[in-house]
Amino acid sequence: MLRFYRYQSSRSHRLRPLFILLLLLLTAAGCQDDDHTFRIFEKPIIFDDEREQLSLEYMKIRHGINADRAVIDPRMIVVHWTAVYSIEETFDIFNPVRLRGRANLQDASTLNVSAQFLVDRDGSIFRLLPDTTFARHTIGLNHMAIGIENIGGSQAPLTRAQLRANTELITWLAGKYDIEYVIGHHEYQDFQGSDVWKETDPDYLTHKVDPGPEFMKRLRKQLEPLEFKSGPD
Repeated sequence: MLRFYRYQSSRSHRLRPLFILLLLLLTAAGCQDDDHTFRIFEKPIIFDDEREQLSLEYMKIRHGINADRAVIDPRMIVVHWTAVYSIEETFDIFNPVRLRGRANLQDASTLNVSAQFLVDRDGSIFRLLPDTTFARHTIGLNHMAIGIENIGGSQAPLTRAQLRANTELITWLAGKYDIEYVIGHHEYQDFQGSDVWKETDPDYLTHKVDPGPEFMKRLRKQLEPLEFKSGPD
């Protein structure tokens, strides 16, 4: 059974001053319906001892990080699209511990790809992994990045409801963690050579186009008050 988290302001976290302003801007712009409530539905993928061990191996071999637990200190959010057009099909791809197919990725690690969050086309938000659990979704940046996958692709552009959901989710995450960067997956290679880039093989790269410049332009407009960075210093 799905569980959901209903947003409530928390005094345990020091929210950025512009956090409230952003919500006011969203309301004023008509991006929220009167009956709309921000929710996160829990739909966990498998994260057992095997997946944690593979995650630790990935962190060591690919990122050069020796750790006892497969966790991250989030400083970045990477926005993706799935190029798969249903929640259940996407869940079935992410759920297995080991990667199936995709030989070029298996050469780097057999750890399956995944992300912490998945957003359906109607804006429903599902949490696949705890926010700070390591997930393999962006080369060189997994060690510090929360991944948000969106159902859609070149044949089904991301929706207005997904824009709203990403805006709300990122704003909420920024209230919990010290998020500095919000980028699209297609922008990840811009961080090569920066202080935050951690990939031991300079030739291990893949070309990405998701979620595309247009969606990120719209998303950054909504997030403008929070002053996230879109590239390395």
